[in-house]
Amino acid sequence: MLLLRFMQRLKCWSLRKMCHMQKRQNCNIADITHTSSGAHSSWYIKKPRVIVQFNRRSEPEPNGSKRCYHKMLLKSCLLLLLCGVVALSATNYDGYKIYDVNARNNFEKQLMLRLSQNEEYDFFDLPREADAATRIMVQPKDQSSFEDMLSHFNLDYSIVDENFGATLEKEQLENQSQRLMTARSTSRSVGFTAFHRFAEINAYLDELAKAYPSRVSVQTVGKSYEGRDLKTITITNGDGKTGKNVVFLDAGIHAREWIAHAGALYVIHQLAENFAANADLLKNYDWVILPVVNPDGYEYTHTTTRLWRKTRKPAGTCSGTDANRNFDFHWGEVGASSSSCADTFKGVTAFSEPETQIVRDLLLDLTGRGKFYLTLHSYGNYLLYPWGWTSALPSDWKIIDEVAQAGADAIRSSTGTRYSVGSSTNVLYAAAGGSDDYAFGVAGFPISITMELPAGGTGFNPTTAQILPFVTETWTGIRAMALKVIDKY
Repeated sequence: MLLLRFMQRLKCWSLRKMCHMQKRQNCNIADITHTSSGAHSSWYIKKPRVIVQFNRRSEPEPNGSKRCYHKMLLKSCLLLLLCGVVALSATNYDGYKIYDVNARNNFEKQLMLRLSQNEEYDFFDLPREADAATRIMVQPKDQSSFEDMLSHFNLDYSIVDENFGATLEKEQLENQSQRLMTARSTSRSVGFTAFHRFAEINAYLDELAKAYPSRVSVQTVGKSYEGRDLKTITITNGDGKTGKNVVFLDAGIHAREWIAHAGALYVIHQLAENFAANADLLKNYDWVILPVVNPDGYEYTHTTTRLWRKTRKPAGTCSGTDANRNFDFHWGEVGASSSSCADTFKGVTAFSEPETQIVRDLLLDLTGRGKFYLTLHSYGNYLLYPWGWTSALPSDWKIIDEVAQAGADAIRSSTGTRYSVGSSTNVLYAAAGGSDDYAFGVAGFPISITMELPAGGTGFNPTTAQILPFVTETWTGIRAMALKVIDKY
């Protein structure tokens, strides 16, 4: 193993040198650094970071020996990506196991709920349904005691991934390859066969504004803690009318939920680039979309810790706040942690994060016009609505339920996928400080829904082959819900 890692590092060094020497020949090393920070719960991770850019040129393809040379160089740089993935994943989640625990009765469900408060375990989900397994990731040092505990309580379990780190290595390599193919084969910065980086997503928004200036505009609405530009895209039918009702959609408040970002991008693609088929959604409504709420966390999942959930602003002895526990509506009352190292840390104060302040301001600016707030998450096949802080229901919950059921029915009719519908607390668990409760209870959006997209891979890591089926299915549900909202308001 040591010899293999030495040979991998030697190969990576050689390839970096080749690309550096030939950087004018279509291969450019943009940044090679080594990061040595990052805390996830109570464990500490070190890993290298490799970012590679391939710059497309307008000149014709070379012929003969030059073409062979360029192909060799491209293959070499693809190998460099492989080295970066190997280096990134060698220590990250190496040996981590993912378990499905079948809690068969109320006692076992309550036991899972108590265990979820242990920061050593990463609970991917915590379903209420009796026939739904709870999925948990456990680091190597805790696996023996975890399995002993399950056996002690006679809990039925299975291991769905023996080595999550090895799984990630394969997936990251495939994603890098698909990103390169998108860059070489399309005129857009993003496609739906890969998960794209934040800079590519912002570039895509700007490309659409340039391509469709009468219907599409992009605004920089603020900066993240680390200084990244958060951009919204506003899509209209181009008739110039002002004061229309608005659908406001956001995604990526939790960094690791990559399919949510992809889902938002597909909504943008449909409204902007498939306008003729969706003109009915834009006749009397404008759409405002923030595809990445938490760009610092999102980039961190690409470079350092794949399953990072929170923002990146330091807090106490750890970094990051759960942005979906940070909104000032029954903030911190239930379902949120006061520990800065916990994945559900509520923040030092309500709206302590610049990213949640940006979403707050967008929601408040749309008060009166905003009729439908939709926030995309993963995973779990859920359409959830207020309240998140109590099991009580809003007085007009039936109207929201009708909209959510329209989305669930459309998806089931189209693909057979079933979504559970109901209030957040009653379908899942109580969690105060969410953006959906704030949009409904403070900003006055009459329809406020959280859409939890399906699981992919082992949960938060869909394969690249799953992206397009998932986002097209999601769009089917969103379109149906939007039509229902338009009919009612």
